[in-house]
Amino acid sequence: MPIVDLHCDTITELKKQGKVLRSNDLNLDLERMHELDIVLQDFAIFVRMTEHENIDAAWKYTLGVCDFFSEQMQANANLVSHVLSYADIKKNICDKKISALLSVEEGGVCGEQIERLEELYKRGVRLMTISWNFENTLCYPHSLTEDTSTKHLKPFGREVVQRMNEMGMIVDVSHLSDGGFWDVAALAKKPFIASHSDARAIEGHSRNLTDSMIKCLAETGGVTGINFFSKFLGHDGTGSIEQILQHIDHIKNVGGIDVLALGSDFDGFGGESGVRTCEDFPKLIRALEKAGYTNEEIDKITYKNALRVLQEVLK
Repeated sequence: MPIVDLHCDTITELKKQGKVLRSNDLNLDLERMHELDIVLQDFAIFVRMTEHENIDAAWKYTLGVCDFFSEQMQANANLVSHVLSYADIKKNICDKKISALLSVEEGGVCGEQIERLEELYKRGVRLMTISWNFENTLCYPHSLTEDTSTKHLKPFGREVVQRMNEMGMIVDVSHLSDGGFWDVAALAKKPFIASHSDARAIEGHSRNLTDSMIKCLAETGGVTGINFFSKFLGHDGTGSIEQILQHIDHIKNVGGIDVLALGSDFDGFGGESGVRTCEDFPKLIRALEKAGYTNEEIDKITYKNALRVLQEVLK
């Protein structure tokens, strides 16, 4: 069964650890992905701003990971291809190649220069998570310590969202404050996504989506990618398949089947999980079947909904 995964940190970890994408001991690699029929994987350039001296240093680091990603694409051209458009994705499916979507997880690397966003687009970035866990030049993040409903996009953040819509880049609201989410919803002319977020009604973490947010995503044609990190799934630290199904069931009941996708966060979290590596995807599919989901519903969750958004947004 084809699989689309809207978020992993693997390319960042590979560069840090001096490893390669074809075969490694991380949560995924090309050889395993090919065997599992993962047709598209989003690879996030994750930037922790506090690890860099300033925004310019973070920007330089981002471009360095871009270069590393390109090297990995060239070295493995028989298995994978970097996609810039939906036509590229369709061609790769026909050619039985994995599609690699490149994203940036931390819009703050742009500083306040819209030219940097445009440079990312030229380098093949087609999705950006506009915040991580720190305030940046665009917006405020979710918060464990205060009500984030009053934290909105900054003027430059509004400009970035509008420009991303114009260029055909996917706006990702995972990690964003509640107020920022609603600003994006008001500004967006195309579907936007929460690439790796679960349901706040099931686990009350501020990284998860409220029912109102889930309904909004559904109404605007977006999706949320189910995150397998135990911290966002339940209190016991297991991140069990049963907890994952609880979130899927709730999101389906609130927003409908068309709002569901996968956003593993592989190589971006630690601890236990029912879906800990790409090799665990079949376990989740079997659990969905056992829970009574139809083949069409499972197809929508595992790849069809995500591909629909990519088709609508990418040029």
